[in-house]
Amino acid sequence: MTKDATNSDHMELLSFSLGDQHYAVDIMAVREIRGWSDPTVLPGTPSYVCGVINLRGTVLPILNLAERLGIADGTVSDRSVVIVLNVDKRTFGITVDAVSDILTIEPSAIQPPPEGVQAKTDGFVSALCLMEDRMIRLLAPEHLVPQDGQIAA
Repeated sequence: MTKDATNSDHMELLSFSLGDQHYAVDIMAVREIRGWSDPTVLPGTPSYVCGVINLRGTVLPILNLAERLGIADGTVSDRSVVIVLNVDKRTFGITVDAVSDILTIEPSAIQPPPEGVQAKTDGFVSALCLMEDRMIRLLAPEHLVPQDGQIAA
């Protein structure tokens, strides 16, 4: 996570929801937010890959985030939103139900996942933050795409 350039004591996160669960990513990883458009399905890709779209001349893979995280109902609809992320020189989109807010968080409000939970989440959740009445899971987007960058089988 990077700190906000204007105030080194805070971090800015883009929060979003999947069903009734709340997540966030470092705002510096977000390239843009788009409405849903049907992707071109590619045979042989993992089940969490919705397909690819043309983003201003670039072929962009779209990941069904709920399915990638193992959440039971990973339904994508016309109301879904795509957050385009740029992480480690890789650009890809993730589907979410709704974008909520840009949060400014003090680093002291962020806690690591409980002992033993991290291994079960494949490193997708890097930290937790309690804000008001919500538990927000901070994603490590670099873990969403396999390390070799390949999404095709």
